[in-house]
Amino acid sequence: MKRRTLIVALLLGAVALPARTSESDDLAWMAGHWCIEDTARSVEEYWMAPHGGTLLGVSRTLKGERTAEFEFMRIMRVDGVQTFIAQPGGIPPTSFKRTAGGADWVRFENPKHDFPKRVEYRRKGHALHAEVSGPGPDGKNLVLPFHYEACR
Repeated sequence: MKRRTLIVALLLGAVALPARTSESDDLAWMAGHWCIEDTARSVEEYWMAPHGGTLLGVSRTLKGERTAEFEFMRIMRVDGVQTFIAQPGGIPPTSFKRTAGGADWVRFENPKHDFPKRVEYRRKGHALHAEVSGPGPDGKNLVLPFHYEACR
C-alpha cells in the first residue's frame, strides 16, 4: 500500500493498527492531567499514556506562585512485578511493588519504607483519587488523600 493511501486508510479507520499488549496498558486509565485547587495550594499531576511498558508521571505543588514540591514518577516492571517508582524533590528513587488492583484501581506497597508504605490510585469518572499511607509521627496510621479532577 502506498504511503498516502495508508495514511488515508488509517484516518478513515480502514486499517487496524496492532493492539498494545503491554501489561502497563491496564493502567491506561491513569493517563491525563489532574488538578487539585484549594485556598492553600494548587497540585498538578500529569501521567503520560503507557508506552514501551512504562507510564511516566510528574507532579508539582504550588503555594501561591511558588513551587513548593515536585515529584518524578514512573510505573514499570521490575523483577517481573509492576512497580511504582517515586522521586519526590529529585531524591534517589523509592520503589513500591504492585500488590493489588483492578479495572480502575491499583495499589503499590513497600513495607520497608518509612513513609509512605502504600500508594494507591483509583479512577472514578473524570476524577483520579490517590492516597498514600503509613505510620505517622505518633506511630498511628496516617492517610493522605489526593482528590484530583481533570484539569481545565
